[in-house]
Amino acid sequence: MIRSPLITVMTDAVMKAARSLKRDFGEVEALQVTLKGPGDFVSAADRKAEKTLREALEKARPGYGFVMEESGIVEGSDKSHRWHIDPLDGTTNFLHGFPHFAISVGLERDEQLVAGVIYDPIKDEMFVAEKGKGAFLNNRRVRVSARREMPQALVGCGIPHLGKGGHGQLIRELAAVSVRAAGVRRSGSAALDIAYVACGRLDIFWERGLNSWDMAAGLAILREAGGFASDADGGVNPIASGSIACGNETLHRELLDVLKSARA
Repeated sequence: MIRSPLITVMTDAVMKAARSLKRDFGEVEALQVTLKGPGDFVSAADRKAEKTLREALEKARPGYGFVMEESGIVEGSDKSHRWHIDPLDGTTNFLHGFPHFAISVGLERDEQLVAGVIYDPIKDEMFVAEKGKGAFLNNRRVRVSARREMPQALVGCGIPHLGKGGHGQLIRELAAVSVRAAGVRRSGSAALDIAYVACGRLDIFWERGLNSWDMAAGLAILREAGGFASDADGGVNPIASGSIACGNETLHRELLDVLKSARA
C-alpha cells in the first residue's frame, strides 16, 4: 500500500473515526427493539465520526478546506486544497444493522482529485490511491475488470431513497441494463460501489443524485486503477452533475449507450 505522508495522514484519520463507528454499530441491534428506533443514535454516530476526521485532518494539514456531509462547506486559508468527507456512507445500512458501510475521504487540489481513502470497518478493507501511484486494497494493487462484454458484466447501481425522486428514470434505466447484463446489484454505499469497480468486483456502476463526498475518494481510486468515469449522461464532471457512470473503457462506453437508449 502507498506509504506517502499524505496517505498516512488520511488513513490515520480514517482509522480513528472507524473505531467509534465500530463501537456504535455494535449498539444498533439492541436499539432496533425500541419504538423510536436508532435514528437519533445513528445521526450522533455520524456526527461524531465526522468530528474525529475533521480534527485529525486539520491538525495534520492546517488551512485545508472541507466539504462535509454533516457540516457542509468550511473554507480554509489554503484555497488550493479541500477535503471531501463522508463519515458514514451507507447510513441506512448502518441504521438497520446491515454490515455494509464505509468512511470516505477524498482530497481535491486545484480542482483535481489527487487522493482517496475508503475504509470498510466491518470487513477491514482499506482502498487507497494517490495520483500517479496506483490504487490499492490493503496491501494489494488493484485494477478494474478486464471484461469487455455486457452479458458477462456484474453491474452496480443506486436506487433513489424515499422522497428523493427520480424513480421513474431509474426504473427505465434498470430495465435497459438488466436485460443486457449478467446481474445487477444495489449495495447502499456509493463509495464502496465505486471502490468495487476499481478492484474488479463490479464491472460497471451508475447512480444519480449523489454529492461530492459520495464520489470524490472513489473517483481518485478508480482512475488510479485504470477506470473511466463520467456523469451518467456522458459529461466529463461527475461531481458537478451529481451522477456517475464508471467501469473499464469498453464497458463504461457501453453503459452510457444503454443509459442513453433508456432516456430515448
